[in-house]
Amino acid sequence: MIDTKTAPYAALLLRVSLGILFLAHLSLKVFVFTVPGFVGFMGSLGLPPFVAYVTMALELIGGLMLITGFHARWAALPLAALMLGTIVSVHGHNGWMFANKGGGWEFPAFWLVALLVVALLGDGACAIRRARTA
Repeated sequence: MIDTKTAPYAALLLRVSLGILFLAHLSLKVFVFTVPGFVGFMGSLGLPPFVAYVTMALELIGGLMLITGFHARWAALPLAALMLGTIVSVHGHNGWMFANKGGGWEFPAFWLVALLVVALLGDGACAIRRARTA
């Protein structure tokens, strides 16, 4: 059974930590790999440059939405799709373990599942704007 007293705080902890991770991941792209470097990397995968910009925008906007709780459960869905795309286009061919050369799909798969949990569980405590539910 779900503990209804603590579940909202569990959702809060999950969504805020995921949001921080997305901002940290974006920071790596911007400050370490640089935007042109990341665009070039996406091009080396055969993806058009706009995919790099969409990825960075999703990580920024989605990360902030998760942290603040602004329609967080709906923000989690495109981020989950992004993680699925990351598995398919970037990390999937590197094997399971993220420690593998090029990083395997273990960590993105965990992010995908955690984002689906946020989408199913809801915004949690301290959300500034809760997503509507059916």
